Amino acid sequence: MSDWTWAYEGYEPAQERLREALCTLGNGYFATRGAAPECAADRVHYPGTYVAGCYNRLTSEVAGHRVENEDMVNLPNWLPLRVRTVSGSWLTPDTHKVLDHRQTLDLRAGTLERTLRYEDEQGRCLAVRQLRLVHMADPHLALLRTELTAQGWSGEIEVETALDGTVANTGVERYHSLASRHLTDVWTGTAAPDTIWLECRTSTSEIRIGLAARTVTDVPARTVDAHENARAAQRLRLSLTEGRTVTVDKTVALHTSHDAAIKEPAHAALDRVGRAADFATLLDSHRTAWQQLWRNAELNVPNSAGPVLRLHLFHLLQTLSPHTAELDVGVPARGLHGEAYRGHVFWDELFVLPYLNLHFPEVSRALLTYRHRRLEQACRAARDAGHTGAMYPWQSGSDGREETQQLHLNPRSGRWLPDHSRLQHHVGSAIAYNVWQYCEASGDTEFLHTKGIEMLVQIARFWAGLAAYDETLGRYRIRGVMGPDEYHDAYPGAERPGLDDNAYTNVTAAWVITRTLDVLYHLPELPRRDLCERTGLDAAELENWQEVSRKLYVPFHAGVISQFEGYGALKELDWDGYRARYGDIRRLDRILEAEGDSVNRYQASKQADVLMLGYLFSPAELGGLFRRLGHEVDDTVWRRTVDHYLRRTSHGSTLSSVVHGWVLARARRAEAWTFVHEALAGDIADLQGGTTGEGIHLGAMAGTLDLVQRCLTGLETRGGALRLDPVPLPEFSEYGFTIRYRGNRGVQLRLRPGQLRLSVPASDQDPIDIALADRTVSVAPGESCVLSLPDR
Repeated sequence: MSDWTWAYEGYEPAQERLREALCTLGNGYFATRGAAPECAADRVHYPGTYVAGCYNRLTSEVAGHRVENEDMVNLPNWLPLRVRTVSGSWLTPDTHKVLDHRQTLDLRAGTLERTLRYEDEQGRCLAVRQLRLVHMADPHLALLRTELTAQGWSGEIEVETALDGTVANTGVERYHSLASRHLTDVWTGTAAPDTIWLECRTSTSEIRIGLAARTVTDVPARTVDAHENARAAQRLRLSLTEGRTVTVDKTVALHTSHDAAIKEPAHAALDRVGRAADFATLLDSHRTAWQQLWRNAELNVPNSAGPVLRLHLFHLLQTLSPHTAELDVGVPARGLHGEAYRGHVFWDELFVLPYLNLHFPEVSRALLTYRHRRLEQACRAARDAGHTGAMYPWQSGSDGREETQQLHLNPRSGRWLPDHSRLQHHVGSAIAYNVWQYCEASGDTEFLHTKGIEMLVQIARFWAGLAAYDETLGRYRIRGVMGPDEYHDAYPGAERPGLDDNAYTNVTAAWVITRTLDVLYHLPELPRRDLCERTGLDAAELENWQEVSRKLYVPFHAGVISQFEGYGALKELDWDGYRARYGDIRRLDRILEAEGDSVNRYQASKQADVLMLGYLFSPAELGGLFRRLGHEVDDTVWRRTVDHYLRRTSHGSTLSSVVHGWVLARARRAEAWTFVHEALAGDIADLQGGTTGEGIHLGAMAGTLDLVQRCLTGLETRGGALRLDPVPLPEFSEYGFTIRYRGNRGVQLRLRPGQLRLSVPASDQDPIDIALADRTVSVAPGESCVLSLPDR
C-alpha cells in the first residue's frame, strides 16, 4: 500500500473473495465487486452488483420451517468481457497459465487497474490491461477499458462482451440452503451494432431493472450477437499485430424503476449509454468528482495508519456518497460490497453518522429521513406488540418491518437455532442519538423541530411505556430485551428469551427521554402545540417521562456496572483453556453451542455492551447521566468497569475493537493502540475469518475515522460550540483533517504535540465558538487560532 494506492501482486485464488470486496467500486447509488470480468461466480470468484435500496423477498424451507427473508439483490452482472485466441478457449486465471498479475486500486481517482499476461494453449502470450470505474459524477454509469497486446505473435482474437442475467444471491456460504433466485422475466436484445441491453424484474418486490452496454474498439471488428439463456452478449473478432495495443471500451448504464424522472428502466439505460461521452471524457469527470469528495473529507495522517484510514474513507464514500442524499435508503452494515447480513440496516449508523455529520450532513439527513419514513411502521409494530410509541426493528430493509431472521445457522454444529436478536430494542436509542448528533453538528433546527422531534417523541414514548415500576426497588425496570453484547439472549434454563435491565439499554433510554423533554421545552409554541395535538402528548405523560428518566434501574455488582440484572451471578469462563483448545475464540457462542453448552451461562461478551456508554458519551456527560439516575460513577468506578469487561470479551465483532480502542484512549491510553490497530486491520487482514469477502464492515471502517476525528481530539458538538479535549496517542501525535460545522466548510484542525491549530475559511457564516478545558474562544471565518493543550 501507499498513500493513495492499494495493490495486490500475483493471483491467489484463496484471497480472491477478500480482494473482490476490498476492490469494490461504487458511487452511493450502486457498487460492483472487484471481480475478474472473464470469470463467472464459482467457489473462487463472486462478481456482484448492488443498487442501494433494491431488495426482494423470498420464502425458504429451513429445518422444517417456512421462513421469509428479504435480501439486497445481486443484479445482472455488467462486467463480463472475455478473450480467446481463435484456436483456443476463453482465457481465465483458473484454466490458463498466468505469467504475472497485478491489481491496483487508486483511491484518489476511484479506479481499479488490472494488468496480467496470459499464455494460451499454443504458448502465445497475451498482455491484458484493464481499467474500470463506477462513475462518481453520473451515478448510473460504469466503464471498463480493456487493452490487449500480442507479445511475440500476430493473429485474430475473439472478444465476448455481455450482460449476465443468470446471477443469483450465492455469495454467503451459510445462506446456501436458502432461496436465492431473485430475478425473473429476463429479456435481452441488441439496440445498435455496438449496443446490447437487458431488462428484468425482482420476483416479489417488482423492481424493474434495465442495463445497456456499448462496446467499441479502436480497430475494425466483426460483431455478431450471441444472446442466450438470460444473457445478452456480442462477440467481436479483431486482429492483433505483435506489440501493438488494441483497446476495447465497454460503457454501461444501469437504471431501476425506483429512479426518479424515468418511465422505463431499459429505455432510460439505452438513452443514457447512447448519449455517454467517450472513455477519456468520462474518466476525467469521474476523477473531478472524486477530487471534490476528497477535498470535503480531507484526512492527513502521516504514519502507517494513514493509508488504511484513507481506504476506509474510500469505501464509506462509495457506499454513502452525496448521491445517497437523493435516495430512500439506510446504512447497509456491509456496505454495497456483498451479501452478508442480506444487505440489511442495523444500528451501524451509530458508528457512521457522527463522521458524516461533520463532512456530508446532507447525507446524514437523508439517512435519518429513511428512518422517519418508517416511523409509522415502527409505531404499528409497537402497537401490535402491546406497547406504545415506536419500536424500530433490529434489522431493516425496504419498508420498515422487522427483517431479523427467525433462525440462524451455526456453521460449527450445522444446527439452525432460534434468533432472538430482534429483542435489541436499543436500536431506537441509536436513531434518537443520531438525530441529536446530526442537529448539533449541522445546526439544522428545521429538521429537529419537524421530523427529528417526531422520532424522538415516539422513541421516548416507547421506552417510558416499556418501563414498569417495581415497588420493591422503587425503580422502573425494562425487562425482556437484549443488549449490544448479542451473546446473551436469555437467562440460563429460561423458557423465554430476553434479559432484564440491560444497563446500556436503560441508561440510553433515560438519555432519550431526557433529551426529548429538553427539545420539547425549547420548541416554539406553535410547533409544540401542533406536535402535542398530533401525537396526543399531554402534561401527565410528560410528567411520567420525567420520573422514568430519573428512576430507571441500573444494576451493579462487585463495584462495577452490571451488564444486566443477574450478570454477576453467571459462571466464570475458563478463557485460557478455551484459547488453548481453539485458538481463535472470537465466536465463542458458536464454540459453546457446538459443545452442547450455552454462552448464556457465562460472564462472556461478544463485544462492548456496558462500555458502549463510554463510546457515546464523554466522561462529563456520562457522569451527569448517572447522577440523574441517582448513581455516582466516578473515574474509579468507570475504570474498574472497563477492566472487568475487557477481561471477559471475545471481540467477536469488528465493532468491538473500535469501541474498546475509543474507551481505552480515555481510560487507559497505554493499552488503547492494541485495539485501534486491530480496528484498522479488521477488514484488510480479514480478522473475522473470511467474513470480509462477504462484504466490508462499514460501521467499523467509519468508526476508525471517527476515532481520529472525535475521540482523540475529544471533539464534541454540544451546546452550540465545538468542544475539544484532546488525548493524543503516541501513534497519532500529529495529524489533521477538515470538517464542516454549522455551515462553515473546510474548517481545518491540525493536532501536534501540545498544540491544536484551527482555521476557518472565509465566508459569510457566523464565528465558531471553541471550548477547550477552561477556555472558550471565538474564531471568525477567515481567521485561525493556535491553542496550547494541557499536559496529560
